[in-house]
Amino acid sequence: MASEKRSFQAEVSRLLDIVAHSLYSDKEIFLRELISNASDACDKLRYAALMQPELVGDAAEFRVLLTPDKAARTLTVADNGIGMNHDELIDNLGTIARSGTAAFVQNLSGEQGKDMALIGQFGVGFYSAFMVASEVEVIARKAGEAQAWRWVSDGRGEFTVDPVEDGSAPVRGTTVILHLRENEDEFLEPHRLRAIVKKYSDHIALPIVLKDGDKEETVNNAAALWTRPRSEITPEQYKEFYHHVGHSFDEPWLTLHNRAEGKIEYTNLLFVPSSKPFDLFDPARKHHVKLYVRRVFITDDCQALLPSYLRFLRGIVDSEDLPLNVSREMLQNNPILARMRSQITKRVLGELAKKATDAPEEYAKFWENFGAVVKEGLYEDFEQRDTIIPLVRFRSTASEDLISLDDYVGRMKPGQEAIYTITGDQLDQLKRSPQLEGFRAKGVEVLLLTDPVDEFWLPSLGQYKEHQFKSVTRGGADLAKIAADGEDKDKPKEADDKPSGNVAGLIAIFKLALGDAVKDVRASDRLTDSAVCLVADEGDMDMHLERLLKQHRQLDAAAKRILEINPRNKLVEGLAAMVGKEGASNDLGEFAWLLLDQARIVEGEPLPDPSAFARRLSGLLEKGIAFQPAA
Repeated sequence: MASEKRSFQAEVSRLLDIVAHSLYSDKEIFLRELISNASDACDKLRYAALMQPELVGDAAEFRVLLTPDKAARTLTVADNGIGMNHDELIDNLGTIARSGTAAFVQNLSGEQGKDMALIGQFGVGFYSAFMVASEVEVIARKAGEAQAWRWVSDGRGEFTVDPVEDGSAPVRGTTVILHLRENEDEFLEPHRLRAIVKKYSDHIALPIVLKDGDKEETVNNAAALWTRPRSEITPEQYKEFYHHVGHSFDEPWLTLHNRAEGKIEYTNLLFVPSSKPFDLFDPARKHHVKLYVRRVFITDDCQALLPSYLRFLRGIVDSEDLPLNVSREMLQNNPILARMRSQITKRVLGELAKKATDAPEEYAKFWENFGAVVKEGLYEDFEQRDTIIPLVRFRSTASEDLISLDDYVGRMKPGQEAIYTITGDQLDQLKRSPQLEGFRAKGVEVLLLTDPVDEFWLPSLGQYKEHQFKSVTRGGADLAKIAADGEDKDKPKEADDKPSGNVAGLIAIFKLALGDAVKDVRASDRLTDSAVCLVADEGDMDMHLERLLKQHRQLDAAAKRILEINPRNKLVEGLAAMVGKEGASNDLGEFAWLLLDQARIVEGEPLPDPSAFARRLSGLLEKGIAFQPAA
């Protein structure tokens, strides 16, 4: 059969280019990544053999074999795991089939520190081999299949795939042969390889064997780390296990190692990352915690094990009670798994609560990374809602620091009954919103919500400690009931505070001119500086939620909005003074449309007729110039 030559996916080529130019400061991690992949391959075959024991036959002892060859200048990493066939070699080594890959690659800059963090989040361990190898050769035979295949590449854009006919292929599994670069001789020295394995892979739960000439030596502990007492495990060992099980490069932010005993018995060794995993907002919303049964790997795709709002977790759960031959279908409705899920969730949330209380600055970093995901539990997990609420943190108009709902309630103004919120896409844009002006003037704090999930948990929760959540972009703000700082809310307003001019007449003209374009025109008590703003009626959908649904084509028609005008604004006062003057009604009608479009622009909404807006603006500017006296 002729050699089959293929090109890497464009994203892979970009990654390889950066990796090949020594992205990582510690090149030795390539060995950690290859051993981790080999361990995963053995785990997968061990599970498959529960149903198909013929896949392993008599060779049931799994291991990873390291063979340095100084004469050939090669380092070989071989496993007797599940192996790969022709299509899997192409899919696994030539393509990154993940959502968001193109966007990820666009963020790669060639800057070592920044790109290391990005690639670490993405998890592309195999390609780290090109840091030390000028050519990588992979020989693989899928367990249970007769044909073996060879994959070869120099990492410069192409790879070849050929069938292996010369008997050099393993009975099963994957052999990775690294043809080392000229300056990488250190990775041919047995003592160096031994040290790397001890440093990064001592926790791997199967033997890692170093072959030195005719001698073979197991160089790792080869015992499942989570079965050992916590007192015997160092922080460094926990960190390296996190790197292995999570295919991550950052530090674990929190480590949870617990053993449950009683009606059900299991061990969990879970990690909260210190940076966002790349697939955190993948639409599938899957977690990546591995399920073991009595130290035997079962699956890394058991979505019944943890709720999706804890999908940032990495690690393992090892059950003593589930049957070894459990199928993925049986796991979906397994009562033992359901109890494990409930207990693990409570424990994780409890540990987060301790962090929030004992180390608020550290917790703030966690919240910036994963808060948007945790908030999903407020509308998905009614059982844990009361536990999640105290964990939630917010930005607000009153503080640069993150605050809790208890912080907010403790700072509510006399006469304030609701918890006020505003939702949008950008924090800076929200802070400039005209709807906040009246609240700021009264010293009323408003929560600034910028996560899409905020639009869903807010109506689901409804209230907190008998205080309703109320959007400042809706009508009925009831600011008149709230006293400003140093103001007596029961004191009647002075006459000078009343808006001047014929505002009621101006509102009538605006309503007539705008017709069905708005639901209503009314005077505003929420504006102090801006001339106008748009708000939703009390019973209508929030404006930001409506925009989100329209962007995702979940909503066709938008509800009409209320145009609020500020009677104390100089422009509005001037327009009100024109009411009743000869010929002014037509100009006021044009101003009504201009101010409506101005309010739309401030809200970030597209203008329905930009040319009409430009025409009106030009016309009124021309009239203004015509009224100026000649020089």
